[in-house]
Formats: sequence, structure tokens, C-alpha cells
Amino acid sequence: MSRPIHVAITRKVIPGKEKEFEAALQHFLGESFKRDGVHGAMMITSLKEDGKNEIGILRTFKDETEKDAFYNSELFKKWEAYAGMLTEDAVYRDLTGLEAWFRSPTAPPRWKMALVTLCGVFPTSIFLNYTIGHWMKDGNVLLRIFMVAACMVGLLTWVVMPFVTKVFKGWLRK
Repeated sequence: MSRPIHVAITRKVIPGKEKEFEAALQHFLGESFKRDGVHGAMMITSLKEDGKNEIGILRTFKDETEKDAFYNSELFKKWEAYAGMLTEDAVYRDLTGLEAWFRSPTAPPRWKMALVTLCGVFPTSIFLNYTIGHWMKDGNVLLRIFMVAACMVGLLTWVVMPFVTKVFKGWLRK
């Protein structure tokens, strides 16, 4: 089963090119949604808010294959060439772990992310303690800790945190 891929893109717009870039970006985002495998794109920051002329874009793909197909497409190559005339070099990075769990137009405060993470980690640790932890209680301590940690990461990444962040979505955005 494939998992969605999230990519954060940051660009610094050349002063005086803000309106042209925003118009071009809106057109490009609209065109990109016509492609299979593109699940979403949103602006994370606005050019008008911070005065730094930086804009962030969060793009979501169905899977790694669709991400690669998009970034190798003629549509993207044309966009990259045009956007490169209006901005400094873009920074692309795949989001994994906590930053992917909390993706939103504006990042929630760290204390909220910590509390929501605790709401996922605490019950998961209890569950693992009474299941595999109890089952391995007489085994090697390092192996037991490793197994619990590996199961914790897997459960948090694919089951618990997607559920918990959905439950707390409204509170995280306040």
C-alpha cells in the first residue's frame, strides 16, 4: 500500500515580481490539479504577511511514482523555468514524521503539537507495554526496548497520528 508524499517548497520572490509570481503560481496550481496522482497543493505562507518575499507551498502526491512523474513532466519543467526568472532558487524537501502529521496552511504552535503527540504516544505506549512488552518481559532488555520503539514508530506514523491529528484538527488551527 502506498502512502501520500508531502513536499514543502520554499521560494524567495524577487522584489517587484510578487504580483506576476502570484498570478503565475495560481495558474500553475490549477493546471497541476489536472494530473493524476496530485492530491493537493496549498500556500503555506503569503508574500504580504512577513515582508521577506518568501512563499511556501505544500504539495501532496498519491505516492512516490506520481511525485516523480510530476516533477519530470513538461508542465513542471516549464513552470520551473518561468518561476526561476521571478524567484531565487527554490528549496524542495520531502516532509516526513511530525512535520507531515501537522501539515496545514499555518503551523500550529509547538506546544499544541507536543500535546497532540503526547495524546498519541501515551496510549500507544500503554498498549505496547501490555502487548509486546509483556510478551517479551523476560527477553533481552535492549531487544525489548528496540522492538517497542520500532512498533511505536510504525503505529504512530501509519495509524495513531493520522487519527489523532484528524480528531484535534479544529483545536490545532485555533
